[in-house]
Amino acid sequence: MNDWRIYRGVGQPHDGVRRLPAPPPWRDFTASREDTRSGPEDPSSARRLGVRRRLVENYAPRPAEVDAVNAALYLRRPLLVTGNPGTGKSTLAYSIAHELGLGKVLRWPIVSRTGLQDGLYRYDAIGRLQDVQLERARSGNDPAAPAPSGIGSYIRLGPLGTALLPAERPRVLLIDELDKSDLDLPNDLLNTLEEGEFSIHELERLADREPVVEVLTHDGDRVPVHGGRVACTAFPVIVLTSNGERDFPAPLLRRCVQLELDPPGEEQLTAMVEAHLGERGVAAGGDLIRRFLEREPGEVLAADQLLNALFLTQHDPHAQSLTRERIAEMLMQPLDRTR
Repeated sequence: MNDWRIYRGVGQPHDGVRRLPAPPPWRDFTASREDTRSGPEDPSSARRLGVRRRLVENYAPRPAEVDAVNAALYLRRPLLVTGNPGTGKSTLAYSIAHELGLGKVLRWPIVSRTGLQDGLYRYDAIGRLQDVQLERARSGNDPAAPAPSGIGSYIRLGPLGTALLPAERPRVLLIDELDKSDLDLPNDLLNTLEEGEFSIHELERLADREPVVEVLTHDGDRVPVHGGRVACTAFPVIVLTSNGERDFPAPLLRRCVQLELDPPGEEQLTAMVEAHLGERGVAAGGDLIRRFLEREPGEVLAADQLLNALFLTQHDPHAQSLTRERIAEMLMQPLDRTR
């Protein structure tokens, strides 16, 4: 079949989905997981940095970006990265972890309902009560029956709590889109970011009887917690991102190294395209790259919009029936356009 379309809108079921080509590298979840299954790196880093890792090798970040990252590393302070969508704010965390060999990135996506407790830990009190009642029912209240699982099985550290575990090398924590949170979260973070520690109240109450309790981490591992307190020895590399949709309180800004990330220039954009689509993608997509770079002043476009357009026009031979202008119009619409 020469028609590139899978969905035809004719209302007749068919198995055309089997003809779908391989997905774009940045949306290939299977390949990215298989590539890093045996290694310590985050599986999603392959999608974010490019399956060839050329983004981190050739990206050539601006001096201000390099200086800000190093300042945060030296000062053991969070890095607050602000910029338009698609400028590479989240990717910066994966780039740091990849270059410094700091393992999997802990990601904490923020929504309007997110609270500090979500990042620190969760205690499943209801699950524990249900298990106790079930065990009692099975044993018929036999005092010789085995006791249910300890409290540690019902406590799971969140991404922030896991990042603050004592370790020789710091973890990288991405707190993504902090500006989406409610008004309280930025202020609630202050003490934890300043002190690098927090309490698990359910374990503190048991500290006299159980001074050491194993709990689950955000990664799914089990780690000991002493006296109900988690305190870091190496402050994590924390990257907070913001799309600039709100202002943050001065106490939070004082505790962070701030970086305003500009849209990628020609060198950065070319490296990004090459990382995901190879040299062929750069050579064949020159006109779309120029269109992206020459957009109207103040017009907001994300780099992944360009990648989508390049992939569709170059990596599916049947897509050539669509004009490049039509592809660009469909996939590269300004994000700040109001209708």
